[in-house]
Amino acid sequence: MTGRFWDRLLPHLPEPGVAPDLPYRNGPPDLLQHLTVDEGVESFLAHVPEGDDGVVVVAHSSGGLFAPGVARALRPRVRHIVLNAASVPPEGGTGLDCMRESHRARVEAAPTRLTPGPPSDPEVMREAYGERLDDESLAFVTDPSRVCQDSMNVYFQPVTWAGLESVPVTYIKNLRDRPVPPELQDTMAARLPWATVVEIDAGHIPAVTAPERFASLLP
Repeated sequence: MTGRFWDRLLPHLPEPGVAPDLPYRNGPPDLLQHLTVDEGVESFLAHVPEGDDGVVVVAHSSGGLFAPGVARALRPRVRHIVLNAASVPPEGGTGLDCMRESHRARVEAAPTRLTPGPPSDPEVMREAYGERLDDESLAFVTDPSRVCQDSMNVYFQPVTWAGLESVPVTYIKNLRDRPVPPELQDTMAARLPWATVVEIDAGHIPAVTAPERFASLLP
């Protein structure tokens, strides 16, 4: 999704937040399918106001692949990292290591490193995240301003958390998550032994379905 995925959460934050898009979204597919984690990190950094201290880096799902690079570049300004059902590979591993085996096999075998984009029938998303979306939430997540074609290339890029062991991390575990089941979230959170795990009774997108509760979990 685009940065507008966070539209419902931002009004509940005690301080201003920024929610940038990744590069090349809604742009040339040949650039999008070659997007790298490093390019994503550089793009995010360009949106962080100069001089801001006490930065909290919040990453959802595959956003976890970019979080350590962003946090490392902003140190010592980062006071906390929050990961929501986020991808955390083994040290030096890739986003492929964060997938269920069946999902990984499909990604590796795909003829292109692009996602299909917006669904032709929004109803396929009604229960896809692990909880049944009401009509307003379904319209929210399938709006073309949010859902877009995306790059799968970032899942093939190595990721490291080295040097961030002193930065507090909260891993928010979604108890009703379907795309990233709770047991997989447990595995990924355990790869950051200094992280604190908190639970939320929600599917994969609590920033959309429970924004107030989600905001209350942010430091």
